[in-house]
Amino acid sequence: MSELVTATGVLALLADEEVELKVFALQTLNEDIDTVWFEVAPAVTDIEALYEDESFPERNLAALVLSKVYFHLQAYDESMFFALAAGDLFKLENPGEFEETIISKCIDHYIASKSAGLKNESHTVVDDDDNESSPPSLATAFAHGTSDGNASVLISPTTPFSQSTLPSKSLLSRASADNTILEPSFEPQKKQHRSSSIALTTNEVQTRRAVDKVIERLFASCIKEGKYQQVVGIAVEAKHLEWVKHVIWRADEEYRKNKGKSIQDDAMSPAEELLDYCLGICMDVVQERYFRNDMLLLVLDILNSPKFATGKTKAPDYFSIAKCIVYLGRDAQACEVIRHLVDTESVENTAIAYQFAFDLYDNATQKFLGRVISGLPRGEAATENKENEDSENTPLMGDVDHSNVGADDVDEKHADIYKNIRSILDGTKTIKLNLEFLYRNNHTDLGILNKVRDSLEGRNSIFHTAVTFCNAFMNQGTTNDKFFRDNLEWLGKAVNWSKFTATAALGVIHRGNLSQSKKLLDPYLPRGAGGIGGSPYSQGGALYAYGLIHANHGADALDYLKTRFTEAEEEVIQHGGALGLGLAGMASGNEEIFDNLKAVLYADSALNGEAVGLAMGLIMLGTGNVKALEDMVAYAHETSHEKSVRGLALGMALIMYGRQEGADVMIEGLLGDPDPTLRYGGIMTVAMAYCGTGSNKAVRKLLHVAVSDVNDDVRRIAVMSLGFILFRKPGSVPRMVELLSESYNPHVRYGSAMALGISCAGTGLDEAIDLLEPMMKDPTDFVRQGALIALAMIMIQQNEVMNPKVASIRKTLKKVVGDRHEDAMTKFGAAVALGIIDAGGRNCTIGLQTQTGSLNMAGVVGMAVFTQYWYWFPFTHFLSLAFSPTSIIALDHDLDILDVKFTCATKPSLFDYPPEQEVKAEEGPAMIATAILSTTAQAKRRAQKKEKAALGPMYISNAGAGGDKMDIDDNTKTSDESKDRKDEQTPVQSEKEASAPPDAKKKSEKDKPGYEIENMSRVLPSQLKYITLTPKGRYRPVKLLRPGPLPTGGPLLLHDAQPEKEKSLIEEKLKKVATERAPVATGSNAQGRNPRSVEEAILNRLANTHPVTPSRNQSGAAAAAGVLTAIDEDGEDDEEASVPRDFEYYTDEEADE
Repeated sequence: MSELVTATGVLALLADEEVELKVFALQTLNEDIDTVWFEVAPAVTDIEALYEDESFPERNLAALVLSKVYFHLQAYDESMFFALAAGDLFKLENPGEFEETIISKCIDHYIASKSAGLKNESHTVVDDDDNESSPPSLATAFAHGTSDGNASVLISPTTPFSQSTLPSKSLLSRASADNTILEPSFEPQKKQHRSSSIALTTNEVQTRRAVDKVIERLFASCIKEGKYQQVVGIAVEAKHLEWVKHVIWRADEEYRKNKGKSIQDDAMSPAEELLDYCLGICMDVVQERYFRNDMLLLVLDILNSPKFATGKTKAPDYFSIAKCIVYLGRDAQACEVIRHLVDTESVENTAIAYQFAFDLYDNATQKFLGRVISGLPRGEAATENKENEDSENTPLMGDVDHSNVGADDVDEKHADIYKNIRSILDGTKTIKLNLEFLYRNNHTDLGILNKVRDSLEGRNSIFHTAVTFCNAFMNQGTTNDKFFRDNLEWLGKAVNWSKFTATAALGVIHRGNLSQSKKLLDPYLPRGAGGIGGSPYSQGGALYAYGLIHANHGADALDYLKTRFTEAEEEVIQHGGALGLGLAGMASGNEEIFDNLKAVLYADSALNGEAVGLAMGLIMLGTGNVKALEDMVAYAHETSHEKSVRGLALGMALIMYGRQEGADVMIEGLLGDPDPTLRYGGIMTVAMAYCGTGSNKAVRKLLHVAVSDVNDDVRRIAVMSLGFILFRKPGSVPRMVELLSESYNPHVRYGSAMALGISCAGTGLDEAIDLLEPMMKDPTDFVRQGALIALAMIMIQQNEVMNPKVASIRKTLKKVVGDRHEDAMTKFGAAVALGIIDAGGRNCTIGLQTQTGSLNMAGVVGMAVFTQYWYWFPFTHFLSLAFSPTSIIALDHDLDILDVKFTCATKPSLFDYPPEQEVKAEEGPAMIATAILSTTAQAKRRAQKKEKAALGPMYISNAGAGGDKMDIDDNTKTSDESKDRKDEQTPVQSEKEASAPPDAKKKSEKDKPGYEIENMSRVLPSQLKYITLTPKGRYRPVKLLRPGPLPTGGPLLLHDAQPEKEKSLIEEKLKKVATERAPVATGSNAQGRNPRSVEEAILNRLANTHPVTPSRNQSGAAAAAGVLTAIDEDGEDDEEASVPRDFEYYTDEEADE
């Protein structure tokens, strides 16, 4: 049938009395409606009349024609309504533009209706850690000048947070209204249908039923075609978990039926793919905490179901179970899983239990792990050597109550297994393995560090502190304090807070060295009541360092730190002790320590108030403790010290870490406060409560504050906090802050730079680099500082093959450090950036989430506190908490380090270490030739002629060629001597020349893809997808259910397919390096030297010894002890040193010459 050219004649048939003609007209119009809809539009009332006529036999056809007409008129609500009324005539098969649009509208309507039904129900988020819900009484703490205490009536420079939430809508159709901020009383006006009579007379229930029917047809079609993820995605957005459960089981049944027809036996089943998909969207898409909990419970039930476990693997996916258990806080279930695996007495299940414990340790808090340890059997076997162990080698969770497990009797074999599991859960084993990895693979470039030291004058406190941070970050966790040992003169220039920071740097360098921490820091730690100590700045820094070493593993350290903190009378020591206590007791919820901190806070000291407020938040991290929050808010309004208010604001934000909707009342109150410091804390609370969620309402709130608040500090932190919200979606941040990076306000520009650094850390993202490169030339010094630090974060562990801009950025950092015309703030940022880009001996990245995808609590907190270096430089050390080793450590079922090799399917140069800086040998001054006058030369020649003439005519003079030119005295050394001298001056060059041919061969070999990687090697997160074990080799990772790349790095348990054969192990190098106790250096070999300080002279006189220079043969801590513990002689108001000389660096051309 030919297409209809005009609808005039067909439309006339609609007015005919014959029903058949009307039906024929509708059928004709339906077929060609896309070409004649504009002619049909004026006649819609006639077609609507046919639809309303109950006696008309083809009402559905009339509804379908109306739907298509309204579709072309872009009245999509009316079009959807009539499409639903068309019933089965609305086809879902082979959809075109019309069908896809209507389906999209139906999905939106379905999601909105289901979500609205759930919103009418009250959802109380239960805190699984404390088994109690957070009461809403916190709002009364913010009722300033109001009678009812309702936070929504506060006069605020920003919109109340919890009232700005828009109705949930499908990701398929996000209207522009999502970007608006709604008033609390705002109600969107409902769109009226063109045919209002139909809209008013139609029952809403029938419409919903029709939508449900279409969605069910859509789901059935998707399931039939195997498109399970589409069904799950729509069901999750509609919060309809019954459909999610139904689809997963349906997919599993279909897989079982077709299992015999499957060609790939190793392929992942659709049900397993769906569960992984559900876990992924739980962490990345779902933004409501209560619904995420419900969804994880559903996934956990399916994973634990015997019906699902009898699939192909015949065992549950324990590692997905671990992820759910940690997020839901089900420590009792974790104990059950571990007990079940151990009781099976299988070598493979023992390895799975160890890997399960490693996953728990990576993702859980101290409090959760402590409860798991207390729930495990505690046998008395394998404890005969307990008396010989050092007191600091006791389990880190030693304060855990084991009374409920003492009755469990286990044999010696099981006791050893449980002992190993406890060592994993309390962190002992993981920290030991990470220390061994960082020590073995340390690639710190001391040449860069020495250049930074030489370029920044140590007598200038900001420059001395910058070099300290650079050294600390470069050697983080490597236990390599050689720089301190070799630069005692430079170290002696540290005064006051520079000395505090330098001492605390030892905690960063030795982070995780738990067993040797007290021995290492003994020369600096306070001596207690009646003891003679050194400088209070070094003592406070030592307590800070002690907390950094025991960060998030403080069970052994808490009692000691608590004692020293309560005994301290010096405010500087209290400052360091508070920071140490907060770090060691992170998320422990210890009420006693909190009360001790609160007592010091109430002394109203500005010096330690900031540290104490922060420590209170660290102790209660993520607990949402209402009583603690009310006390902190009350004191923040009473005190007059801005530093104390700032510390309390940051502490309150940390208490709300990960609470999401539970923090909304707190956020409302803080953002409504007239004090800008508390509004600053409100923004930090948004960042911590919604960290990593990608929450739309959090992003809208931050962007609104960034352009509306009257305070520059608040605007800066609002932009910066975008990085915390969106770090799981780094690609979206450059587009979001592109305009903000060009703001007239330098604080906003700085915030956008840091947001890029936080969210894109370690990615080498080109879009972020393109935004930051112009900011390195910004006219404002602190903007340049932020750009340099952000670039270092993004470029960490990047080489020239991965990102060609690395070399130029490194050269820029070195140039800025040595530029005498550069501002001090920018040079500080460049020095810190040089430490970040080579963090942990070039073996660490910045990880705000674990390798399994969960939030890295310590990393997020460390990054958040690091951003406060703007106010207080010592907070910079907190960034070390975000450094995560990028290792691969293969272990067997005995937790021994195996000597195995992995295969990487790339070129070695792709993920290789960056080359070390080439240091040109300094040549000695050239010898100046001695000039001889021509008259003297002529006299000598005449004398020589006379001598030759006297000897005889056989001697012929050949001296005529020289003329009257000036002669040069030849007093240079012999060629052999000069050659020896040259060899002595440049041994590095001679070695390079001798090794040139092998290097050329190695370069050619590097071009070949595919090479072997030793165990305990550096493996970047982006490299994991290329790493495999031999498919049919002896070992197989327990996490790998089928052949493929490694799922994660870090400690990796392997199954041994040939246990009868002897296994090859790797010898631990760190065991051979013993950290001696570090006493204050004394002796009698330097009697003629003046005392280094008044304090050292007094100490030596009391000890009847002579002051000495610390020996270079001692450890770094011992060598520097006499320097850092000395009381400062410089006054507070003394003039600081001038800016030093230029920094020397070489271009590529100069280096080649």
